[in-house]
Amino acid sequence: MPVTHRRAVLAGALAIAVGLTGAACGGEDETASANGLETSRLTLGTMTVADTAPVQLAMEKGLFEAEGLEVKLQTIQGGAEAIPKLKSGALDISFGNFVSLVTASVKDPGFKPRIVAEGFQSGPKTHTLMVRKDSPYHSIEDLKGKKIAVGDAGSGTRAISDAILDAAGIGESDYTPEITDFGASTDMLADKQIDATIFVVGTPVAGLTQLAATTDVKLLGLDDDTTKTIEEGSGAESYDIPADAYDFLDEDVPTVSVFASLVASTDQVSEDTAYNLTKALFEHTDDITLDVGKLITKDSAMLGVGDVPLHPGAQKYFEEEGIELP
Repeated sequence: MPVTHRRAVLAGALAIAVGLTGAACGGEDETASANGLETSRLTLGTMTVADTAPVQLAMEKGLFEAEGLEVKLQTIQGGAEAIPKLKSGALDISFGNFVSLVTASVKDPGFKPRIVAEGFQSGPKTHTLMVRKDSPYHSIEDLKGKKIAVGDAGSGTRAISDAILDAAGIGESDYTPEITDFGASTDMLADKQIDATIFVVGTPVAGLTQLAATTDVKLLGLDDDTTKTIEEGSGAESYDIPADAYDFLDEDVPTVSVFASLVASTDQVSEDTAYNLTKALFEHTDDITLDVGKLITKDSAMLGVGDVPLHPGAQKYFEEEGIELP
């Protein structure tokens, strides 16, 4: 996979998992499993997007059960909902993204997440800035004074939106923010209730393809200076949305991407449990019928990990597999 695509992995709906240390146990009694695990019951926060399909398929095929895990799925809207639930112990593991993860840990030093595994690789995915094709906007700078959908409060999309607008010289007082999710924002753009929408999703994303089928839209790219400023300040990295991602594109669109990963708590999730969960995710990808399953590989397992520590159970698995750790 080309370097630019490898660097774009796991960016997507800003949905991958997060956890912490020092939290409650989510209301579940710790129960020894047949495999001798300290805790076999896990509550995992997931979202109704294609990127989390591997987890759904693992549930359907009994892959977690085969590793001695009793996994309960709880649907969440995104990082804004996941992080407080992880802190309270309502979730043991959840999908989330590195931007939200790092931001939350900086604001709350007591929040100490541990990576279990990559939650997904969405391949060509990114931050996306979209306007109507019949609009007079040709660059992000044209959006000063306009109404822009910037994601849910506290979400990774909102964090990236703030970083991008700030890098382009558009401060909080220079536009009217619409705090809403991706699905609602596309409807609002179609109805001309907003001027633009910013979101971070796997590319291509069905919602955008569906919108383009009924409403003429265009994507606005970022110039090199804006991209460099974003990279230096947020941890996002440059990436081009390929022209063949959507039928309405005539050329690649320069933008930025972020990493995401599956993360868990060392207090709520034991070493044995994390080991078996990581093993289940990486060793059953052939059972995943969606294309996203092909992108979950041991070779890319450490992409985007950075300074976030590995869960001891995940580290044990990666070391056994000979995967070079950061």
